[in-house]
Order: sequence, then C-alpha cells, then structure tokens
Amino acid sequence: MNIKRIIVAALLCALCGVKLGAQTYEELIQQSYDYADRGDLPAAEQALKAALHREPANRNNFALLSNLGTIQRRLGRRDEALTSYTAALGLQPDNKLILSNRAELFIERGETERALADYETLLRVDPADVEARFRRGVLYVELKEYMLADADFEQILARDRDSKLGRLGFALLDKARGNYADSEAVLTFLIGRDPDDLRLYEERAELYFLMKKNARAMADLRRVFAGEREPSAYLYILRGKIRLAQYEKEAAATDFKKALDLGADRAEVEGLIKMTY
Repeated sequence: MNIKRIIVAALLCALCGVKLGAQTYEELIQQSYDYADRGDLPAAEQALKAALHREPANRNNFALLSNLGTIQRRLGRRDEALTSYTAALGLQPDNKLILSNRAELFIERGETERALADYETLLRVDPADVEARFRRGVLYVELKEYMLADADFEQILARDRDSKLGRLGFALLDKARGNYADSEAVLTFLIGRDPDDLRLYEERAELYFLMKKNARAMADLRRVFAGEREPSAYLYILRGKIRLAQYEKEAAATDFKKALDLGADRAEVEGLIKMTY
C-alpha cells in the first residue's frame, strides 16, 4: 500500500466513527440518497459514513467521500467537508467535479490561493473547461489582478464570441474597475437574453447599489430572493446594506443577523449591525 492510500485510509477511519447496522454497502448508499431526498442531511451523512466503514477499500469510495463533503458543506461544517473532499481527491486526484467542489469550498472559507491552485489543476486536466477558467478569472478580479482576469475572460470569448460566461466576466471586471455604465449595459443585455438566471440579477443589484440606484437594486434582489431556495449570507448582507441606505434600519438589522446565522464573517457583520442603532 502506498503512502497516499495509507493517508486516505486514516482519513476514512477518522470520518467513519459510526455504528453499523446489517445493511450492505449498496443498501447504505441507497439509504443515504433516500434521506437526502427527504431533506434529512444528518441521517444521509451517517448512512454514507456507515457505507465507507462497511467497505473502506471499495474503489467507488471517492464518490461517497465527495457526496459526504457536499452534505457537510450544506450543514455548515466546512472543516469536515474539506477533510472529505481531500480524502476523495486522494483516491482520484484529477476528478473535475471534486476539484471544483473543493475550490468552491476554499472560496467560502476565504482561502483564495488554495482555490486558485485547484482551478490551476482543473485547467491542467482540461484546458477547455470554461467554467473553471471563468471562476479563476473572477478570483483574479477579487484579487485586483485585472490583467490576469482579462486574459482568462478573453480566452473564453476566443473560443466562443457569444459566451455568456465570457461576457459576464468582462461585466464583473468593468464593475471592479469602476466602469459602471459598461457593466450595466452588459448585465442588462445578458438578463434580456436569459431572464431566468438569478446570478445576473444578483450581480446587477450589487452594481446598482454601487451606483446608488437603490430602488433598482432592491427590485433585482426581490427577483433573486423569490427564486432562491436558500439565499446566501452575502445576499442578506447586500439587501441589508441597501435597506440601510434607504434608512430602513430595523429591516437592515434583521438581514445582517440572518447573515450571521448563515456563517458570515462576524466582525464584518457586527460592524454593519452597529450602523443600524
């Protein structure tokens, strides 16, 4: 057994401290699906752990570990999710779905450099992966590495001049550079072409807030909240900021407290809450 498999086996032991029933490996996996379909994520997690414990050497365990990481992520247990995704990648280092999920988790944890490393691996595995290139470009925008972001978005458009992700990337870049009118024109064009894409309304709402067009920002956010099953902490923070700008302090405070419940940075949100007093 090589060192990588020894490490993965140790991770599996740490992950799977659960009691086993009489079910087979396949039955436990199906049970996890059934629990997940019913919305019982803790029970789905336990069923997956039991399956891993039942057959720790099964060659399909990378998929179970990936699913386990996603469940733990949805439950807000990011450290455990990272352990699960990393164990899964120990079994399949170039798996695109798991790399993408771990990169997104790193972003949620504020670990931008580690997210970039996973996107680098994704693009090494598949240089034509438009989603990975777009997400890397967005991280470059956040890091103010505008030339690198420009290169990624331009490469997307070089493959497809009509690419929505390529155009959206340049809209985000324009917004970051303060070219608000150009950004608004592109976002409005994209919404006209794809009116059901809630991400576009979210980005335009943030842009309108920066432009101090708060009524328009709130209209876009109403569309987003109506369509999102589980609005993110960021959406509550954005809506709270807009409400604060509209002197709706009590409603703003409610949004900020909800963002805290969803795991937003406490120092940032507590500073915003103080502005509602």
